[in-house]
Amino acid sequence: MSNTEINPEPKNPLGIAGIEFIEYATSQPLALGSLLEQMGFMATARHRSREVTLYRQGTMNIIVNADPGSLSPTSKDPQSTIMSAIALRVRDADAAYRHAIEMGAWAIQTRAGAMELNIPGVHGAGDSIVYFVDRFQDFSIYDVDFKPILNAPQHPPALADMHFFGVVQTIGAGRLPEWIDFYQQLMDFRPLPEGVYFGVLHKGTLLESPCRTFYLQLVEPPEDAAVLKWEEQLIRIGIGAPDVLAAVEALTQRGIVFIDREPTRTSERGALTQLYRGGISFELVISDQRRQQKNAEVV
Repeated sequence: MSNTEINPEPKNPLGIAGIEFIEYATSQPLALGSLLEQMGFMATARHRSREVTLYRQGTMNIIVNADPGSLSPTSKDPQSTIMSAIALRVRDADAAYRHAIEMGAWAIQTRAGAMELNIPGVHGAGDSIVYFVDRFQDFSIYDVDFKPILNAPQHPPALADMHFFGVVQTIGAGRLPEWIDFYQQLMDFRPLPEGVYFGVLHKGTLLESPCRTFYLQLVEPPEDAAVLKWEEQLIRIGIGAPDVLAAVEALTQRGIVFIDREPTRTSERGALTQLYRGGISFELVISDQRRQQKNAEVV
């Protein structure tokens, strides 16, 4: 079977055009915010009615949600931080949501308050949510829900041209076909041929977004998973950079520590940070955002 047959041309029926934001739910917002600032993000706005802060750099938006109840009630760790949501830019958020529901996704219970946008979404891995956002050009979703922080730059530049590259998700043993079907049927993600990897972590299966601008990496438990706490969840952000070594140098100067041993030793292909409080880490992957944008325009 040829690569073309394995990974046919995407149709992108939802008009997916990248990642709008990644959301973390946390009981440690100051510690997480400090880490994000070391990574080059800046706090630009705060939610009008909830304990939620928007961090930005370049085209990347990260939401830190410390609102009571943002963490799952089943969480046993009072000092917990989890990746709780990924928001996808789409052509029509309502149409994307209805398509996902028709294909079998589970709707989330909305809780928009007065003067808040109702962002449609469905259940993802674990307790996470997949949101659909269509207000990303003429009108921003942040214009309604967030209030700019006084004197904070609203569009801080990206450090070393960094941008979202993808998200890593752990899955249960033997559940790969189900998760591939979930993302393929609902959103037209396509699995890349076996053995195709980016960066320094050559594990799991990669799914390419229909807009060809980001990836999902699905990782099954290793053989010794019995001694690990292995759950289905979003675990790590992949950040692209056209020059990984330059990005590593810039981040190291800001206090970020990278793993420097095999098999994840820093190279021109990628790098992996140490685990920070709450089990947070970031992965750098060589990537040219201009080429990604050109691919998106072609699709």
